[in-house]
Amino acid sequence: MDNKEQNKVKEEKPKFKPIIEAADSLSLGISMVVAVILGVGIGYLLKNMTGITWTIWIGVFIGIAAAFLNVFKAYKQQKEMYDDLANEPRYAMKQKLDDDDDEEYGEKSY
Repeated sequence: MDNKEQNKVKEEKPKFKPIIEAADSLSLGISMVVAVILGVGIGYLLKNMTGITWTIWIGVFIGIAAAFLNVFKAYKQQKEMYDDLANEPRYAMKQKLDDDDDEEYGEKSY
């Protein structure tokens, strides 16, 4: 490869990466709304099947619980990703330096 081709490769950035990351974040919000709507639908079906009006609240609580479960799963996935990132060798030296700094400012015995 000549110098122009190398510069062109360096300048090319992923075009769709920010869009995919934004869609991933947006999907969490959409999944929360869909979970609550499905829960309300379940509650409405329970109300129609049983004739008892308070059973709609069972569906609402199911939907809210499903929404919280979606948030928890997304949090767990992000935490695993950041933990994997912290274990990469290029960040290990910074962590070692941070650990050394803690010893410097700890209790001193005179």
